[in-house]
Amino acid sequence: MYENLTRLDLVGPALARALGDPGWERLEALLVSGGKSNLTFELTGDAGEAVLRRPPDGPLLPRAHDMAREARVQRALAATAVPVPAILFEDVGGLIGVPFYVMEKVDGYVVRDALPAGYAESPQDRRAIADVLVDTLADLHAVDPAAVGLAGFGRPSGLGERQVRRWSEQWERSKNRDVPAVDELARRLSADPPAGPGGAIVHGDFRIDNCLLARQMPPAVAAVLDWELATLGEPLADLGLLLFYWRQSGEAKPVLTPAPSMLPGFPPRSYLAERYARRTGADLADLPAWVALAHFKCAVIAQGIAARVQAGSMAGQEFGDISGEVDRIAADGLALLTEGNRPGRP
Repeated sequence: MYENLTRLDLVGPALARALGDPGWERLEALLVSGGKSNLTFELTGDAGEAVLRRPPDGPLLPRAHDMAREARVQRALAATAVPVPAILFEDVGGLIGVPFYVMEKVDGYVVRDALPAGYAESPQDRRAIADVLVDTLADLHAVDPAAVGLAGFGRPSGLGERQVRRWSEQWERSKNRDVPAVDELARRLSADPPAGPGGAIVHGDFRIDNCLLARQMPPAVAAVLDWELATLGEPLADLGLLLFYWRQSGEAKPVLTPAPSMLPGFPPRSYLAERYARRTGADLADLPAWVALAHFKCAVIAQGIAARVQAGSMAGQEFGDISGEVDRIAADGLALLTEGNRPGRP
């Protein structure tokens, strides 16, 4: 079904040559649901299992879906406290027409809207999941980029301003209708972009379903995935995104992203922010602006997904009413910039 996207007739032999194991020559592929930016396939062969990551089919926005960037940062972090899958094979586009890479398949749970049966059933265990997510993010931000060969991975400061500019440009490229809330959010963030101490490795899309949770208890992060948007910059950009994704009971359920944090027993956003501050010593005074930027970014990403679904370049995946989600996310982001309305409150 996915022959044109995976070209296993080419990938299998290339992987077998790279790893010196003919057991990789004949492969089968299964699309992993949930990927809305890039496509992820589980590969199975006589030699074992692996995972292939590639961009979606069709026209791509500039600088988006950067497979080489994902592979580079995972290689750099392999010897650090941040758990990442090992890269097995990488191609810049000559083999199947688009850049892709193959990584090891790490055992663990990808937690989306529901927790696995019998897993983290108590409030204590669910709070512990929040703890290990925050602690893993703090570990990432503690890594010295120069020490792992990422000194030139991005500019160490000014990420907020660059992000506002970049996502404003992406919005103009991908929008197919006027959304005043997105335009106003872009205007306000451009006038006063979020700031703060920089110099950290930033994941760019850190959330619970971009982490594999180990199957055993107490909870642990087995691997951090989806490094497409990684760069250098202000670490509060990652925390702002994590809080954006961390929906609370009683709030609107998101269309595009899982929200297991809405289940009983998960702590509120304020708990995550406070734990991060204790772990890192970070000043969270400008955190509301970073959360608002996360809303802007995710509204633009949602519009991009809507455009790719309409163009039929998402391997037949459907995601519901994305247009309404764009409006809601942008409106919530504007509300966060209103005096007295701050993220992270219980």
